[in-house]
Amino acid sequence: MTVRVSEGEDVTVHSIEALNELLGRRPDMAALRQKAEAGLTAHQARWDEAAEETGYIAALRAERKAGDRAEDLLEAFSMTPATTLAGVAGKLDAVLREGEPWEECSEFPWSQIRSALSDLVRIAQPAMPEQFFADERRPPASQAGGLAAISAPERRR
Repeated sequence: MTVRVSEGEDVTVHSIEALNELLGRRPDMAALRQKAEAGLTAHQARWDEAAEETGYIAALRAERKAGDRAEDLLEAFSMTPATTLAGVAGKLDAVLREGEPWEECSEFPWSQIRSALSDLVRIAQPAMPEQFFADERRPPASQAGGLAAISAPERRR
């Protein structure tokens, strides 16, 4: 909502908190604050109605539920000991997929984790050809469809 303050300047606010920060609790701003609060409340009600009608609220709930489930699975994954080198590679791959802020991030510890995973795959894959290891050109997590480096006996969904 756009609020015209006493100096004639238009300021956009997106919440009651921002409005209070802008106007403070000065008595000479009471009428302006009341009008702006009513406008923000009406705008929020319209947004909520549109979000519900379009399915946006349901999508947010589903996304939150899926995120909570992913966190639970990652927690269980981190507490389950790997029994193969491919399992260790899978754990490193999961850390990269879930924690790395963007692919090929150079900040610590992401390049070091990618390097360790690459070393592990390079060393272990020739010795254990029956196990599936991640390839260096791994797809982004959104396209991966699951862990990229697990052995067939360890695969549990």
